Amino acid sequence: MNDDLLYNIAITELQGIGDITAKKLIAYCGSAKQVFSEKTKVLEKIPGIGSVYANSIYQSKIEALAIAENELKFIEKNTIQALFYLDENYPKRLLHCEDGPVVLYSKGNIDYNNQKVISIVGTRNATDYGKEFCNQIVSDLVPHHPLIVSGLAYGIDICSHKAAIKNNLATVGVLAHGLDRLYPSQHTAVANQMLENGGLASDYKSGTNPDRENFPKRNRIIAGLSDITIVVESSKKGGSLITAYLANDYNRDVFALPGRLSDAQSEGCNNLIKSNKAALIQSVKDIEYIMSWESKKITDHKQQRLFVELSEEEKMITQLLSQKDKLAIDDLSLQAKFPMSKTASLLLNLEFNGVIKSLPGKMYQLV
Repeated sequence: MNDDLLYNIAITELQGIGDITAKKLIAYCGSAKQVFSEKTKVLEKIPGIGSVYANSIYQSKIEALAIAENELKFIEKNTIQALFYLDENYPKRLLHCEDGPVVLYSKGNIDYNNQKVISIVGTRNATDYGKEFCNQIVSDLVPHHPLIVSGLAYGIDICSHKAAIKNNLATVGVLAHGLDRLYPSQHTAVANQMLENGGLASDYKSGTNPDRENFPKRNRIIAGLSDITIVVESSKKGGSLITAYLANDYNRDVFALPGRLSDAQSEGCNNLIKSNKAALIQSVKDIEYIMSWESKKITDHKQQRLFVELSEEEKMITQLLSQKDKLAIDDLSLQAKFPMSKTASLLLNLEFNGVIKSLPGKMYQLV
């Protein structure tokens, strides 16, 4: 039995301890396992923990470990991957989300760190207008080879997954329940196809039902996994609006498909655009323009000229950025093996010289 993974799962089952608090405990104690062995008096002195949380940990840790043991047996039997937030292959975009899951359960063949990841969400009561746009935008995105993320629900969600499969693009369905079941069951055939190129993900343990309150919570993963969230259709209070607001909170780009003022299923999208929470999208060209997916390409001549003027350390940063569409400062620091302060200074100088530009979420890309 994987001892570390046992405790990594168990900490997510402690009563009253959410993802943010769990990460704080791990940071102070050094590991999830150490949280379980630490004395209550020590835990309550951790900033933001106090006696209430400390006592809750003490009272629920035996049950949490028992639940984790059962979950370990389940994931081993069903070839499910449990990604701990400090693991190397944990989705890097989720690391920038404070409330990202401590453990993300995955099934299939998923490259979460694909160069481009796009979430497509919308109403369950999709119109022909919405479905036609969804199919068209996915088809037009093929040259960029993105990972398509959605929630496997009726309407726009399932439309985006099917369009990805049709166009041989990887696609991931983020579920609001455990990986021992599928809701809605009518989408089982599509889900099975997704396992071949993409898969299913959830931060809920096996045995968890698709309860109503789980869906808004899972939306943070849909938003957090992606560079872009596209809302295709939504009513005034549609659930996909939650995903859009979360994406905004994570400093990710949001696009919304406009519709007629009289169309109820476009009211949410129109309001997102009107309130500057989303950019209006008509075609893939809008994404390419705002994300600079076309203008990023640098000719060899210009690149060679720039490299002559850069220091060796700046060249290293530029080289790393030339291999990816964009990178976070944490990744650059790690890959270049520079201290964070040095990386920040190099990035600032490169930005002043017009070599790179900064993006929301402490991301950088070549100009």
